[in-house]
Amino acid sequence: MNVGMVAASVSRTGGGIYEVVRRSALELHRRGNCVSVFGLTDECFEEDRETWSPLNINVFRHRGYKPFGYAPDLLPALRTAAPDILHNHGLWMYPSVASVKWAKLTKKPYIVSTHGMLDSWAIGHSYWKKRIAGVMYEHRHLENAACLHALCAPEADAIRRYGLATPVCVIPCGVDLPLLSVSPSAQRERVLLFLGRLHPKKGLINLLAAWRELRQEARSTAAEWALWIAGWDQGNHEADLRRYCVDQRLQASVRFLGPKFGHEKESVLRSAAAFVLPSYSEGLPVSVLEAWSYGLPVMMTKACNLPQGFEAGAALCIDTTASGIMQGLRSLMAMSSGERSIMGSRGRRLVEDEFSWASHAERMSSVYSWMSGERDKPECVLL
Repeated sequence: MNVGMVAASVSRTGGGIYEVVRRSALELHRRGNCVSVFGLTDECFEEDRETWSPLNINVFRHRGYKPFGYAPDLLPALRTAAPDILHNHGLWMYPSVASVKWAKLTKKPYIVSTHGMLDSWAIGHSYWKKRIAGVMYEHRHLENAACLHALCAPEADAIRRYGLATPVCVIPCGVDLPLLSVSPSAQRERVLLFLGRLHPKKGLINLLAAWRELRQEARSTAAEWALWIAGWDQGNHEADLRRYCVDQRLQASVRFLGPKFGHEKESVLRSAAAFVLPSYSEGLPVSVLEAWSYGLPVMMTKACNLPQGFEAGAALCIDTTASGIMQGLRSLMAMSSGERSIMGSRGRRLVEDEFSWASHAERMSSVYSWMSGERDKPECVLL
């Protein structure tokens, strides 16, 4: 099958969505599909171009208002490529408009991965801009899709709460398993790691507030720990976080590492003793799956949409408040290194059992075939 994939960013600046699109596309190619990828160019694309090999990758310059990403050359390129199926990753930008126009011109179906962008917190962030975009083009994009893709059941519920009756397939993303040559907890520093986009929805201000309160407690084990914040800034949020650390005198225990990719990301994951994601809103966070793949115990909120992590004993459940995060920190730091290692090993097994890219591509291929009228509805599709 000839599959076209569209994403606003096809470089590391796209964060977890970039990884999902890239690995999904590569696995579909490995299964014998012809996959072409279309996206907007940015400052990191040329450096990341080789990560897409051997796929056909097409990038376009945007014009005008950058957050909208208007790229007039995108639609002609889609028509020239003539995919059987178009898969759009993301909302609220020009690729939504181009997908609808492509479908109208070609009479072919498209699918949309919402990547958590329709949950209540995400909709409430920049609410009026999204409401206007919805009326102008996004509602049409979602309603005319042959199928919507949710990464988990809570995301499918959010799609329905948004008022959409479009069929929804529930297919989790995957993660690559690194080799762990030694015990996952061996020689790890007492480091709590956050790795991801520095954005208000990640709950980092409250994490820092909890960190401050815990370190001020008498005989607190927090004095033996460091907090590493690794990731790329969005909307100048990093400056707010750094300012808070200075005001609260946290510089000695909190380190800002900047963006980490490739071998550098692997290094920090291998060095940390635990991982934290106090997020208000997620689709299915690749960062948590990656942390588990490296055998790390995880602290996360229910908004991360990975309840199986709590059920398996691979994660501690925290809420988004500073007091809730502090309770989780106390529990984590009270554990022995052996207990943290056992928790991390459960996460590793969970990733092995439920989050492979081969399984993702197999189920996605079945949805594509159903959309094309080549087979009956797969079990993962909810009508």
